[in-house]
Amino acid sequence: MDDGKPEWSDDLAAKLLGSVVLVGITRRSVSGETLEQFYGTVKRADAQGIDLALSGSRSGESFFLPPDPRAFFPAQPGSYRLRDTGEIVENPDFTTTWTVDRDED
Repeated sequence: MDDGKPEWSDDLAAKLLGSVVLVGITRRSVSGETLEQFYGTVKRADAQGIDLALSGSRSGESFFLPPDPRAFFPAQPGSYRLRDTGEIVENPDFTTTWTVDRDED
């Protein structure tokens, strides 16, 4: 039965576990768009979601991402600068971007 959810990949889960993921979230609302960027290490990856232990300016926080394997891409080697904080992330393993639409602020 196709419930519209992406099929989870145990192979991707194995690759994600312990990897550094660079995350970009665009939040759109009636008043405009904002971009949030952060990074962290995957401490859990399964069909319920991806749990990140955040690093850098957000060290000590956790963030939970949906279990959509279509959203994770191997990162190109290099230095990535986060817009808001100016932090440099060196050679992350994966990147992921998300868009969140809101009807109100």
